[in-house]
Amino acid sequence: MLGIIGAMNEEVELLLADLDTRGLDGPAQLSFPGVTLHRGRLDGVDVLVTVGGIGKVNAAMTTTYLLVSGASRVVFTGVAGGVHPQLRVGDIVVSTDCVQHDVDVTPLGYPLGEIPGETLAWPADGTLQALALEAAHEVPDVNVTGGRVVSGDVFVASPDKVRWLWETFGAACAEMEGAAVAQVCARHGVPFVVIRSVSDTADGGANVDYREFMPRVARHAKQVVRGMTRRIGAAQAEDREA
Repeated sequence: MLGIIGAMNEEVELLLADLDTRGLDGPAQLSFPGVTLHRGRLDGVDVLVTVGGIGKVNAAMTTTYLLVSGASRVVFTGVAGGVHPQLRVGDIVVSTDCVQHDVDVTPLGYPLGEIPGETLAWPADGTLQALALEAAHEVPDVNVTGGRVVSGDVFVASPDKVRWLWETFGAACAEMEGAAVAQVCARHGVPFVVIRSVSDTADGGANVDYREFMPRVARHAKQVVRGMTRRIGAAQAEDREA
């Protein structure tokens, strides 16, 4: 079962519109406090699709619901602010790993971003990352890169903050959920990958860019996820025929 999360409705509504619910064994929706999981198939792949809400707490809670409902791998999709100097609006970042940039326990001797008892960064699953990169390269007229996704409970809209994220963490993009999803998945041994379309450059014009380009980058997110499910579905069909 593939779990698919977006923080906001705009990030998953195009996927929900394509969800095939015919012949389901059980309900098409699973309800939890504040979260609804939508069951169905995309390209023959059993999926759970949900809106996770904004911020790390919502992301961690929703990921937990997905895992207890049977998700054996997780994809987080949506938008982010570009941090890497060469990224432009519409480009796609596939996570190599995720870090929580707003964690600071340095007075106790821990590296910036590291939660005591946890690793500094949570690496994405290699197979899911490769599938996502392949699918992303099919989206026309965008640049695709693998890179570090940094997460924090703050909307970054400052050139100084962008420069700090780049120099301190080597971040490709900044958002508010991915590292929390990564932390939960890593704790449970579940493969994950985060896919982000750049909606703004996380600087002083972030607010304007985000609202203007959200519909386009949401389409990009859908194209990448569907590219992944097509590949997973084809591989499953080959296994059945073998």
